[in-house]
This record gives sequence, C-alpha cells and structure tokens, in this order.
Amino acid sequence: MNDSVLSVAARVIIPFAIVYGSYVTVYGHLSPGGGFPGGTLLATAVVLYTLTYGKDRASRKAAHHISERLESGALFIYIMIGTYGIYRGGTFLTNLETGVPAGEFGTVLSAGFIPIIGILIGVKVANTVIRLFHAMIDTEADR
Repeated sequence: MNDSVLSVAARVIIPFAIVYGSYVTVYGHLSPGGGFPGGTLLATAVVLYTLTYGKDRASRKAAHHISERLESGALFIYIMIGTYGIYRGGTFLTNLETGVPAGEFGTVLSAGFIPIIGILIGVKVANTVIRLFHAMIDTEADR
C-alpha cells in the first residue's frame, strides 16, 4: 500500500507495540498480562507492518522459516520444562517443588519457571497469529 499517512502512523506505532508487547510478556507473572496478551501485541506489530508495506517486505523482516523454528522451539522448551516436573517426582509443569530457585519476590527472575513459560507462550502465540494472518493473505491472493 502506498499511503503516506498509514506509513507514518505505522512507523510510530510499531516500535511501541513491540516494546509494550515485550513488557506485557516478560512481566506477566508480576502484573496483569502474560504470554497470550503479550504475544498478541507483538503479532499486531507484524500484522500492521504487513498491511502497511506488503507481505513480501514483511516476509523479509520476519521470514517464514524463522517463525517456524521459533514456534517449534518454544513448544519444545515448554514441553521439556513440563517434563522436568515429572522427572523430579511432581506433576507436569511442577514449579518450585522441583528445586528451581524462586528468586527474589517482585523481581523479573522470581517465581521459578513461570516467567520462562510466559515468554515461551508469548513467542508461540505471536508466531501462530502471524502465520495465520499470512495464511489468510495467501488464501485471499489465490482467489
């Protein structure tokens, strides 16, 4: 699309969406938010970029094969963290009972595995939304 107003608005909004989405994802265990809303905010930045500059240019910034690897890697690490709880004698995703250090209350590195799980969910959700959006664009282009 060749709209200068949309282009300027996107250049202003996209960095804020990325920073705020990252904040919501990382601090989800300390404040309202978490992986799902943070990942959705991160995905909106890529969707806005795609709508503003086109799928070809967006694919160069966020390549499909990288998105696939991030999504698969996040899911794999999530499953490994979950099975670690079983390995240590608890249930799937057992947290502090496995001996994981709790960290200092109120800091980012607190709550054991919870912040890591929130980030992994954010990566998974962001990549899923981006891939679904690109699939819808491809389907529409095939018509």
